[in-house]
Amino acid sequence: MNISSLFIRRPVATTLMAMAIVIAGAIAFRQLPVASLPQVDFATITVAATLPGASPEVMASSIATPLERQFGHIAGVTQMTSSSTLGLTSVTLQFDLSRDVDGAARDVEAAINAARTDLPANLPSNPTYRKINSAIAPMMVLSLTSDSADRGRLYDLASSVISQKIAQLQGVGQVQVVGSSLPAVRVDLNPAQLNSYGIGVQNVARALSVQNSNRPKGGFSDDLTTSVITANDQISRAQDYAPLVVGASNGKVVRLRDVAHVYDSVQTLRSAGYVNGKPSVILLVFRLPNANVIDTVDRIKQALPSIRASMPASDHLQLMLDTTTTIRSSVHEVELTLVLSIVLVIGVVFVFLRSPGATLIPGVAVAISLIGTFAVMYLQGFTLDNLSLMALAVSTGFVVDDAIVVMENITRLIERGVPTMRAAFQGTQEVAFTVVAMSLSLIAVFVPILFMGGVPGRLFHEFAYTLATSVAISMVVSLTVTPAMCAYLLKPASDTQHGRLYRWSERGFDHILAAYRTTLGWAIQHPRTVIFSLVLTLVLNVVLAGIVQKGLFPQQDTGTIFGGFQGAQDASFQSMNRSLLSIQSVIRQDPAVENTAGFAGGQGGPGGGASNAGFLFITLKPRSERDVSAAGVLDRLRPKLNAISGASTYLQAAQDIGVGGRQSNAQYQYQLSADTVDALSQWAPVLYHAMQKMPQIKDVTTDQQNNGLQALISYDRMTAARFGITPKLIDSALYYEFGESQVSTIYTSLNQYYVVMQANPALLQSPSTLQSTYVHASGKGAVPLGAFSTTRVSTSPLSVNHSSFFPSVTIAFNLAPNVSLGEATTLITQMQQRLGTPANITAQFAGTAQAFQSSLASEPYLILGALLAIYIVLGVLYESLIHPVTILTTLPSASVGAMIALILFHSELDVISLIGIFLLIGIVKKNAILMIDFALQAERVEGKSTEDAIFEACMLRFRPILMTTVAAALGALPLAIGHGTGSELRRPLGIAIVGGLIFSQILTLYTTPVIYLYFDRMRQRFNRRRQDRAGRNSPAQT
Repeated sequence: MNISSLFIRRPVATTLMAMAIVIAGAIAFRQLPVASLPQVDFATITVAATLPGASPEVMASSIATPLERQFGHIAGVTQMTSSSTLGLTSVTLQFDLSRDVDGAARDVEAAINAARTDLPANLPSNPTYRKINSAIAPMMVLSLTSDSADRGRLYDLASSVISQKIAQLQGVGQVQVVGSSLPAVRVDLNPAQLNSYGIGVQNVARALSVQNSNRPKGGFSDDLTTSVITANDQISRAQDYAPLVVGASNGKVVRLRDVAHVYDSVQTLRSAGYVNGKPSVILLVFRLPNANVIDTVDRIKQALPSIRASMPASDHLQLMLDTTTTIRSSVHEVELTLVLSIVLVIGVVFVFLRSPGATLIPGVAVAISLIGTFAVMYLQGFTLDNLSLMALAVSTGFVVDDAIVVMENITRLIERGVPTMRAAFQGTQEVAFTVVAMSLSLIAVFVPILFMGGVPGRLFHEFAYTLATSVAISMVVSLTVTPAMCAYLLKPASDTQHGRLYRWSERGFDHILAAYRTTLGWAIQHPRTVIFSLVLTLVLNVVLAGIVQKGLFPQQDTGTIFGGFQGAQDASFQSMNRSLLSIQSVIRQDPAVENTAGFAGGQGGPGGGASNAGFLFITLKPRSERDVSAAGVLDRLRPKLNAISGASTYLQAAQDIGVGGRQSNAQYQYQLSADTVDALSQWAPVLYHAMQKMPQIKDVTTDQQNNGLQALISYDRMTAARFGITPKLIDSALYYEFGESQVSTIYTSLNQYYVVMQANPALLQSPSTLQSTYVHASGKGAVPLGAFSTTRVSTSPLSVNHSSFFPSVTIAFNLAPNVSLGEATTLITQMQQRLGTPANITAQFAGTAQAFQSSLASEPYLILGALLAIYIVLGVLYESLIHPVTILTTLPSASVGAMIALILFHSELDVISLIGIFLLIGIVKKNAILMIDFALQAERVEGKSTEDAIFEACMLRFRPILMTTVAAALGALPLAIGHGTGSELRRPLGIAIVGGLIFSQILTLYTTPVIYLYFDRMRQRFNRRRQDRAGRNSPAQT
């Protein structure tokens, strides 16, 4: 029994079922979270350890290496990189997409504990870890300024209060405070004065440590009360430290103020932040992996008023960067695109049907299919994002197809005089198999996408699932709701009176149909020409695949630019501070810039960082208020920033899709690693300079910084031993005098602060000071360092980088205008091969470039998988090995049209446009299914010849084929021509679909019937030969 008849006979039940789907979808739509893209975060853990004053090499060997050895035992680690700078080591662990970040964090914590015995004993605190990817731009940037307070107090407020309140909010992964450091009591020693009193720096450090204590003291109790013992053993202000006794000389006590300048300041002097040129402390807010960025930002914004209310009136907390602004705008644009697609699709249906009542039927089918999809999205935990909404916008052209096929066939029967109710039964039964075949074969296209691995697979899982769901609902609706509506809404042919416009348009369509009849007859009579055109499309696919530019994802305009600036390797923090102000001044003059924030030097806290570098964050005005895109702003700023002396600035537009865990000054990365530092030191500069000369790439920069200055002390161990001086005593004396050593801790209810001791900064400006540094040996007095050592200035690395245990160098680059990532990676690989790097140098792309290469390698398998899935589904449905091949011959022309359109509109063949080609596979084969299904029915039921059957099928199916194709093309047109926020991500999809449909529509109307006849003749020829062989063998058998 025809299942559609149940719904035709029960209109109330059918109506209630449709209403239930719509109500469920409408409720789900209100509950769906909003995001820019589906969550594709790799589980990423960033581990940080600090040892103030330690050189990059010491940090790498004593901290990074022990940690990396333990981290190497953790399962699922796909990438492990580390960077060690002055006093700071940062290790980034990126895990497989299947790993849960909480489980990964537990493994990391266990590894840190296991490595603790191998770490330096004087490490101020255990390494800490955060569940964030530091290479990803923050979701929010806040600035804290004051009319009266200095940066130290502002940093304290930001670190001790504001960041703690924000970090407690759901979805927040880390709040990083930069631009200064915590308050501290600084002790600037006068080494000469100390020596005159015969007091060593170790004695001063010991005195400061023992005279500031915070240890338990016990308590007492009697029968009635209990009391604890407290004391004024904690001192927290510089004025309280100044009179402390640090030693004695000639019978007189020596106080700290006699040998040092004691004052209240900050822990590190090499960090400064500015917002729009004004001194500021900056808060960088990162989200947790898989946290919804819009929900998280909304929670922060709701908390800001209460945070501001608790601050002094002279302090100002301002929102400088909010990445969700463009996300909301982009999603809104896609929603408008979806509505426009629906309007265009329904408009196409009306143009062909020329009846408001008839147009209502497929319109209802579209509405039920799309709204019902929201319910499934909610159950699957999906979000309303650019890709899921793009899937719905594209699906408008698909979901209307099934309804059109059913309704058009019912209408055709009604026009022949068949009663409306009977036409609904008969018409639906005739095309039910066609609808099922079209829908299932279209869903089969997305099976390979559902199993696609890596970032593209995780991204497009929602896209494929959403589109497949809408198609499945459409199939059900077209076989239930649509025939029921046709039975009760369409008028019999005798009751229909057509106006002049209808008759005029019908004559026009008859002329088009007559022209197609003539040309189709010619094509059938000249099969070789048609088959040659099909072969030509296969050749064009190969040729165009080599010509079209290739990339991973389109470059987005998110309204945010970030990057860094870097001075010479021996540049001081003071010079970088001046450069930051100059850079911000240039940036603020650009009319497209709304805000700019940046900081130079270390990242604050008791750590360190590169003093010759800094970071920038730029917020652009809304897209409607600026005349150029983010890329245009970068092109406009680049020559102006290059004119600033003393620092090189590297900027890039922030992207919603980030791959990789290493932070760099450009978007794409080329990584070199070796088992020895010497090999890298020799070859990394060679490759770096070669890449700088390539015109196809720009902003080439490297993280190899081996030309920093160092003062190398060579001492005579034998002479030192005679003085009773050991290397440990020498290191201790140098560290206390030159290393910003933290000699005591001040405990408060909110935070911990340090007493920082070093020589007076005026004495730290020349290596010659080292020779007059005194080392105190126990019982043997003070000995100047120059008595048993020499000092010379040499070069030293400012940073030491590792990748998977081994020394590494990362060369980052951006693409020159009109150059694709595929072209750049090919040229770089060829350059590296020409240079002949030795076997112990491993060169590979990292981050986005590596993901691109992986995606490029998997594309042929994905397309092959889609074709195989369609072939299997169609083979099962038709119980034939030949007919699926006939249907699949429509596909080459679609991919040719897509690639031609991409080339003409200067778009890349990336993951987005590849999905468009997948969709074309599903769209174009529908035309062939419509033809072949009717032809088979005419042959089997009506007994017509193959040629007459396929010819009649083409004539009868011409109108629905043309209608569904135009509907699909116009449904994708808003994506192709969109210019709103986020249109960069949508445009390649629309271009590929529209271009492929236009080109394939012209060819498949002729190639499909010709191929159908060609295979039928082959089948008949094969059957005759088999019969002839059977006839020749028959007498012999008798």
